[in-house]
Amino acid sequence: MVTPPATVRPEPVRPAGTGGSDPSGRTPGSGDHRPVNQNENRKQAQSRGNGCVVFLAICLILVGVFFLTAKLTGTQLFGGTGITPSTVRREPLPAGSVNETGYYTDTLGWIGNEERLLQGMRYFYEKTGVQPYLYITDSVNGSHFPSQADLEDFAEGLYDRLFTDEAHLLLVFFEYGGYYMTRGITGVQAKTVIDSEAGDILLDYLDRYYYNENLSDEEYFSKAFHDAADRIMTVHRSPWIPVFITIGVGIVMVTAYAWWTQAQARKEEEARRTEEILKTPLERFGNIEAEELAKKYENMDGGAPPAQPGDKPAGGTDDKSPGDPGDTTGDSGTKPDDSGPKGTGPGGTGSEDPGPAGV
Repeated sequence: MVTPPATVRPEPVRPAGTGGSDPSGRTPGSGDHRPVNQNENRKQAQSRGNGCVVFLAICLILVGVFFLTAKLTGTQLFGGTGITPSTVRREPLPAGSVNETGYYTDTLGWIGNEERLLQGMRYFYEKTGVQPYLYITDSVNGSHFPSQADLEDFAEGLYDRLFTDEAHLLLVFFEYGGYYMTRGITGVQAKTVIDSEAGDILLDYLDRYYYNENLSDEEYFSKAFHDAADRIMTVHRSPWIPVFITIGVGIVMVTAYAWWTQAQARKEEEARRTEEILKTPLERFGNIEAEELAKKYENMDGGAPPAQPGDKPAGGTDDKSPGDPGDTTGDSGTKPDDSGPKGTGPGGTGSEDPGPAGV
């Protein structure tokens, strides 16, 4: 007898979109969504606001570092265009180096306020230890149109006539018909302070203030000597020095800020996860375990799979071929019963029924 295949229990079909249900009776997908946390939104907005404040603070600090560095290094950031920078540290001449004389000769009658003129020239003397002398003229050796070489020869001869030391600075200022030239002669000892760079600084200030109509003649020369003295005796660094220092400080601050923001973000993320865990009901953890157990027992209760062609019947019986001992059927029909009447033959009576074989 062949055992019929075991009945396979079909899996229940869940309607699409329902998402199933858990043992607690709640529908996952309908009530598992966490509502929007208003506090979290406020925290994010506050974090962005704090970031803007920190960024502005960094910018202000960098600007302050830039100007402070420029001041400490003696860098003139504004208003120094066109003036030769002073790149050498200079020491004033020692006291007693100068055989003091007057401060100017005015052949054109320009100087009306002598004290105003002398204020700047005395300041130059105090700062550098070199006494300046101004010679104003409109002719050189009787000519109103001298060359640069003529003016230089005239200034050198004038120095020897006016001074008995090598600690003076002679400035010859020539002007005629709206055209002017300047020439400076420095004594040998004075050149240790008023070198070629320092001389260019003085001439640059004379050129700058020449077209300033707000200055009188006395103020023009006085201001040129005064400002030149300050610049000559101060080392002016490259303007790139404060720029590089500011960039370096900025890199350090930005790097520190980036590290701080990342650390804050990690702390906030950890706090958020902790808050979610604390807010999750304990029943939820039990529901998750129940779902896992339900899936496990559902798989165990599924039964044996359907029988496939060629599989052995249930019960462990083997098929036997015709003719094997114990086989009760054959291809030719039913085996005759030995206990029944026998047909005709030696020792027997009756007739044989020649019925069809193999019925």
